[in-house]
Amino acid sequence: MENKTRCAWCEKDDLYRDYHDNEWGIPVYDDDKLFEFLVLETFQAGLSWHTILKKRDDFRRAFDQFDYKKVAQYDEDKIQELLQDAGIIRNKLKVRGTVSNAIAFIEVQKEFGSFSIYIWGFTGGKPIANNVKKISDVKAKTPLSDEISKDLKKRGFKFVGSTVVYAHMQATGMVNDHVEDCWKRK
Repeated sequence: MENKTRCAWCEKDDLYRDYHDNEWGIPVYDDDKLFEFLVLETFQAGLSWHTILKKRDDFRRAFDQFDYKKVAQYDEDKIQELLQDAGIIRNKLKVRGTVSNAIAFIEVQKEFGSFSIYIWGFTGGKPIANNVKKISDVKAKTPLSDEISKDLKKRGFKFVGSTVVYAHMQATGMVNDHVEDCWKRK
């Protein structure tokens, strides 16, 4: 890849650089993509994002291309199948939480018209541009991620603590946490 100044966290390898350059922090308003990131962030809790990115295609395969309508219908046989799938993180609570989240996701869509309208409603529909001079300025959570987390939990979502929610906000461009000298900042 060409020589660009990037956020320091992504300089581990090409997988991270590609994710940083082409996805992280770009506003996502599509429900399908928002659900994908919700699933990935759920499984990332307690692990590195790099681990999840390396397994992303396996997650995509295992969870029916992140089709939340299908995931919401998973029965115990499918859950047990997922728990045997070496390509994904085989955490029973996270697998079950993903099924619960798909059900809650559909309920939010019914109430708001789309999950996007709901989640972006917390920011007025626009990304929040944070003033990030260096990577250590980036917070793990904020009062807004606390608020969203609380509301998601009230709606039946699992594994949506404030830190997971803030990571989701960063990934889906609800907040811009690129450092000031990163080429993606603008």
